[in-house]
Amino acid sequence: MNDLLKNTLLRAVHAGADVLKQYFEGTFEIRSKDTLNNLVTEVDNKAEDAIIEVIKSVFPDHYILSEEIGELSSASSYKWIIDPIDGTVNFAHGIPICCVSIGLEFESKMLMGVVFNPFMNELFFAEKNKGAFLNNRQLKVSIKDKLESACLVTGFPYRWVEVEKDPIAVFEKFIRLGLPVRRLGSAALDLCWVAAGRFDGFWEYNLNPWDIAAGYLMIEEAGGRVSNFQGHAYNVYDKHTLATNGYIHEEMLALIG
Repeated sequence: MNDLLKNTLLRAVHAGADVLKQYFEGTFEIRSKDTLNNLVTEVDNKAEDAIIEVIKSVFPDHYILSEEIGELSSASSYKWIIDPIDGTVNFAHGIPICCVSIGLEFESKMLMGVVFNPFMNELFFAEKNKGAFLNNRQLKVSIKDKLESACLVTGFPYRWVEVEKDPIAVFEKFIRLGLPVRRLGSAALDLCWVAAGRFDGFWEYNLNPWDIAAGYLMIEEAGGRVSNFQGHAYNVYDKHTLATNGYIHEEMLALIG
């Protein structure tokens, strides 16, 4: 069963990525959602359709949770959590830091995840208890054990009113320490790059399950740690996310908290 699930997952992510490549730097419809710069494009919808078509052709009764279409609920123990374009603003501006992200949940626990940036030809894949990989190379988080030497990545919410603590004030704490902090514009890739050891830590407010489902598993399978901002065990329905190599986790929690 797991082989069929993995094969379907990989076929689905490639189907979505093919749509992204077809339209990248071309002409397509762009509109705003709840705020001016929270964008959705017709490519998001077309990629989502392509992904769901692949999944439903093999598993017609499985539960789907996807960013644009919402929930296609069922009684199945399997749930596919889909972001057809993570980094839509980047995609809409011709910036190739964006990806397709699909997580597969079984009985409320993440089983597999895949994140594919076709413009850098980087496919990240993780399976519970079997490791995380980048183009078939096994991933391990970094071994930096002091926050002072870390390289971090973050993002900012579009709707500030929903955040109880000012993210800029927290961001300022890190940069006042002289730390390099980047913003890529794709939470899924942020998490994968922590898993790959490129970054040592990531935090962000107000994320959704489709932003982090696959990347969350990537971190854990690469030996890192993911929690909420209280340091409690994480699930993909938490809104605030801290992901690190594990060594600097407590130091980052102290600054965020």
